[in-house]
Amino acid sequence: MRTRVIAASLALVLLLGAAGVVLWFYGPNWSTLASDFDSVRWNWVGVALGLNLLSIAARALAWKTVIDQAVEPPPPGYRAVVAAFSIGLFANAVLPGRIGEVARVAVLSRRAGKRKGVWATLLGTVFAHRVFDLFPVLGLIAFVLATARLPQWAMTTVELFVIVGLALFVLAFLVARRRGHSTLDELGPVRRLIEMARQGLGVMHAPLAAVIAVAFQIVGWGLQLLAVYTAMRAFDIHAPLAAAGLVLLLMNVAILFPLWPGNVGLYQAAVAAPLLSYGVATSHGLAFGVGLQAIESSVGIGLGMIFLAREGLSYAMLKEMPEPREVNLQTEPRRGRLRPKKRSSADDSDKT
Repeated sequence: MRTRVIAASLALVLLLGAAGVVLWFYGPNWSTLASDFDSVRWNWVGVALGLNLLSIAARALAWKTVIDQAVEPPPPGYRAVVAAFSIGLFANAVLPGRIGEVARVAVLSRRAGKRKGVWATLLGTVFAHRVFDLFPVLGLIAFVLATARLPQWAMTTVELFVIVGLALFVLAFLVARRRGHSTLDELGPVRRLIEMARQGLGVMHAPLAAVIAVAFQIVGWGLQLLAVYTAMRAFDIHAPLAAAGLVLLLMNVAILFPLWPGNVGLYQAAVAAPLLSYGVATSHGLAFGVGLQAIESSVGIGLGMIFLAREGLSYAMLKEMPEPREVNLQTEPRRGRLRPKKRSSADDSDKT
């Protein structure tokens, strides 16, 4: 396994190196890239930061609504949910893969005590929370198709995105309707994930709560759309709101499968490519992509670092996340060690 990981890492480094060489010699005019940052309007950057912050608050409220229907009383408070959600954003930004999805569960479960099955249920709520993204995404796709200049390659990407999203929603609906209760230790990997999802999809049995969760998700996506639009103004891009919608859609497709932390490079390409049809030069679009990712990441990373410190945790602890297959209904996973170590002596403090 270690040999395979090393081989895959070397292959990825070589691929990125080759891509870098190609971009350097055949890419945009890199000499103008730095000058694109000289005319940035920082007042619009501040507005975009504020809108991203409000978007995080709305999406955290959506997750809390899902949690309230799945977890036995008393449910965690909004402050605890925001802290866990923010730490998850931080982990997704700085670590490869979707570690943040498990990290927010690990952080929130620390406040749940020894309640039976809390890990499995919270993991299921993360799945449900992601499923509810489908509704604002479909609305965004409808808006983009009606108003934006969509290239053919983007149309194919959007169609695939819709098919995957609808398949996940149908799966969630069928899983939520499934009756019975199984012990996770007795199940295989696939059935284990399905059972955890069923436990977290309690909100599907409460129509009003489901509508509220979807509404918060729509608000969150709407605020993020406005954040992209204001960020475009910060970089002197005066394309219409439809262009911001196209950028938001394609950049979320680009980060759907995190190949490396932040998908840096792929993210910028997904932002710059759709703006070509609006007369934005490639170098200017790439500069905007760098700025947009910096705006979004700074909010998530900043909040994550604040709450990570408030929880008494460290970056190193985020690397030791349990896998879904290690979760059972009776106990917390053995690798879920997101608990500050006690300092018994001066020597121990260094290790901590």
